[in-house]
Amino acid sequence: MSDILILVAVLAAALLGALAALLLRGRGNMADPQVAELARQQTELMGRLAAMAEAQAQTRAEITSTLNERLENVSQRMGLSLESNAQKTAETLGNLTVRLNVIDEAQKKMTELSGEVVGLKDILANRQARGAFGEVQLNDIVTNALPPSAYSFQTTLSNGTRADCLIRLPNPPGHIAIDAKFPLDAYHALRNARDEAEKTVAARQFRSDLNKHVAAIAEKYIVPGETAESALMFLPSEAVYAELHASFPDVLTKSYQARVWIVSPTTLMATLNTVRAVLKDVEMRKQAGVIQKYVGLLLGDVGRLNDRVGSLERHFQQAEKDIGDIRKSADAISSRGEKIEAVEMGEEDAADALPKPPKKTGLSAD
Repeated sequence: MSDILILVAVLAAALLGALAALLLRGRGNMADPQVAELARQQTELMGRLAAMAEAQAQTRAEITSTLNERLENVSQRMGLSLESNAQKTAETLGNLTVRLNVIDEAQKKMTELSGEVVGLKDILANRQARGAFGEVQLNDIVTNALPPSAYSFQTTLSNGTRADCLIRLPNPPGHIAIDAKFPLDAYHALRNARDEAEKTVAARQFRSDLNKHVAAIAEKYIVPGETAESALMFLPSEAVYAELHASFPDVLTKSYQARVWIVSPTTLMATLNTVRAVLKDVEMRKQAGVIQKYVGLLLGDVGRLNDRVGSLERHFQQAEKDIGDIRKSADAISSRGEKIEAVEMGEEDAADALPKPPKKTGLSAD
């Protein structure tokens, strides 16, 4: 804007100069005072233009200095901000790297877990492997709940059958056999049924499998005179156990009638805790006779000690009596000695004070 003003002033000065030249040419007879006035105005205008140019230059210098200072401050602030942002960005990238490493480790573990799940799925897909899985789970639960003397695995009974586990209890109730069963195929068919027809078929198969297992356990593992009157069927899946109790009460009724108690991992642990309490009670009963015997011996020792204490007390009483008699004799001797000492010192009445000799009666004095 100031440059435009200067340009306008310069143009005005040029116009005045041109106007003065025209006046001089057109008016040769013009008086000198007018020419002088024009020259004076032109000079004054040039001076003002020079002052304006100088003021404009000074203002421009001040503006330039202020802009430089402000640019320097802005640059400094931007530098500090960029440095701080760079530091924060580096820290963020470091944290991001750490988290990415954690995510990578988690991904590896998930991959391993997926492989294990696939392996478990392959195990559960095979009946023999599924049976072995149930036996391993049964072994773990029993070994964690009972002492080694209270159970045995893969025990052959007198009828030739082999029980997965035999809980050794005294009569009654006797040894209890446990057999692991895992009807997973029928359960999956029941859970994956797409309509009522498939669900009905799967439920019929599930019920049939369980009834067969119950009948087989009652026949093989309940041996009169050798085992208890009941046996346990172990289902190594809480889901299968829950489905059985929720939808198949008739199977449970038949198992009760056959004296085959169906248990899951949780209920088996509770049952084994009860068995452990029974074993502890039996062990305490076994030790009760020994304890009673030693209590009788202890009472005999206490009786003999009481007799000996009574005898010692009588001895102390006799010794106390003897000490009293000795004290009496010592006092009598001391009294007679004092009287004899008085006679020796020539006291007149001492003879009267001496005791009279006892009369001879044929008995000796004490």
